[in-house]
Amino acid sequence: MAEYQVTVSGKTYQLEEPFFVMATQNPIEMEGVYNLPEAQLDRFLFRIFVTMPSAEELSRILQQTTTPHAPSVSQILSTASAREWILNARRLVREVLVAKPVEDYTVRLVSATHPNGASSSPVAQRLIRYGASPRGAQAILMGAKVRALVKGRVNVSFEDVDRMLLPALNHRLVLSFEAEAERRTAVDILRELTEPIRAQR
Repeated sequence: MAEYQVTVSGKTYQLEEPFFVMATQNPIEMEGVYNLPEAQLDRFLFRIFVTMPSAEELSRILQQTTTPHAPSVSQILSTASAREWILNARRLVREVLVAKPVEDYTVRLVSATHPNGASSSPVAQRLIRYGASPRGAQAILMGAKVRALVKGRVNVSFEDVDRMLLPALNHRLVLSFEAEAERRTAVDILRELTEPIRAQR
């Protein structure tokens, strides 16, 4: 991911910007499918759960995939202008302002996931083996900056941070045996850990 290159059949290809990796994980198929190591999972910005489509959405899927009428796709940007637009947008995101209280709030949220931290809670000590890395904090803030821009703002709000918390951190926690025995998920634990912090912001 970080080397901007791929190797296929012994041949290495350099990849131009913009470059990113998307992956899917099917929780049902187990044979021949292995969980990624924590260090690799940590390099993904977000982990988003895709739920079963609603009846209306499922009906639309059927209409678009089982009839002779193929949906039409219209090009919005040319390849050259799309590349420049994306690169400019990536630079612009970094310019979005983050007030010190919002940054401190992000730090407190991420720190709450550490079982051995100075102010770790009994919940973290019991249910988490390893908390979120600094990449988790970066993911929250970068996602919050994008959300602020999409909402037409030039500064990150507390709500932007809250909306990025779960997708940015749910794959970055290593749960304890107790958490697994109790069938607790990272999402459940994150909500429980951060609720007191969100109430005090």
